[in-house]
Formats: sequence, structure tokens, C-alpha cells
Amino acid sequence: MERFNTSQPTESDLISRAQRGDLDAFNDLILLHQDALFNIALRTLGDEDRAADAVQDALISAFRGLQTFHGGSFRAWLARTVVNKCYDDYRRTSRHPFIPLTPIVDGEEVEEGLWLRDPSASLEDCFDNAELDEALQHCMKSLPFAARAVLALVDVDGLSYEEAAAALRIPVGTVKSRLARARAAMRISMQHFAHLLP
Repeated sequence: MERFNTSQPTESDLISRAQRGDLDAFNDLILLHQDALFNIALRTLGDEDRAADAVQDALISAFRGLQTFHGGSFRAWLARTVVNKCYDDYRRTSRHPFIPLTPIVDGEEVEEGLWLRDPSASLEDCFDNAELDEALQHCMKSLPFAARAVLALVDVDGLSYEEAAAALRIPVGTVKSRLARARAAMRISMQHFAHLLP
């Protein structure tokens, strides 16, 4: 009796196939990492639409440049591509700030995106989480881009110091020092929102 191999392909198998031009294999790879990549972009840029565009551009670049991946953490390699696209967006919008099209009532944008929704949470919890998320994003936006990027990679996506260093192309020691400064700045900034903290 003939036996079929029903085991799932490993990440390295998918990478090899994608490097040979297999778009389905690349799509399977992206499915493994897309949520984490979007979270990195969202926390770095602070806007869902811009984050989605940055990830889309990064994935196109990643597919085109897949031959340049020669081992190591594929997640860190993808994260570097996303951070680079976020930095491009950041520089572009810093030179040409955009005006949001969402209506503003009493100084607040209406229907601000809730990006850490818990579908099982109560309405009150959702409201509290949304307020806390907005406060966190407000504080992150006040940080320099490099600090935002390292926070998004390590504290949001959970990359190791080594993976973050590979993604940002900086030494591990620089990751640790930037992260320490960024966390300290966030703690100070979040004191203005102490009433929202658990």
C-alpha cells in the first residue's frame, strides 16, 4: 500500500521552494508571520492603513529579494524588510505630514481603530483596552523612530535581542541600550495615563 506524506512542510522547505519561484510556498511562509509583521508596522507607524501598506510593500520586496536570504532567522529577515518600509514611510510623512480624513469631535478622532481587540472581553473591558491602546500608541509616537522599531520588535513581536539586532542590522548591545532607554521613556510618558494602567 502506498503511503502519502501528510506532514506539513518545514519553514526551511517552504523557503527553498519560494526561492525557486514557488509563490504558493511564499504565501504559506507569509501566513506564518503576517500577524507579527503587521503588529510591528502598526506599533512603529501608529496607523492601520499605513501599516498595511508598509507590510504589503515589504512582502513584495521580500519575494523579489528572497535570493538574498542565506539562513538565520527568517522572521528577523522579514521584520527587517518591514522596518525598512516603515522607515521609508516615516521619512516621507515627516517631510509631508498628512491630515487624517476621519472626523474630529471635541479634539478626538471618531472611530479610531482598536487594534488589540479581545472578542471575548466585555464592552467595558473593550473600552478600557481601547483607551489603553490609544495611550500606548500615543506614547510610542512620541519616541524617535529607532526606539519605536526596537520596542515593536522585542516587546510587541517577541523577537529575541539577537533577532532584533539582525532585523535592525545593529549590535545586540545597541538593541539592549535602545530598548532600555525606550522602556524608560515609555514609563515616564505613561505616567500621564496612570489611571488606565491595570
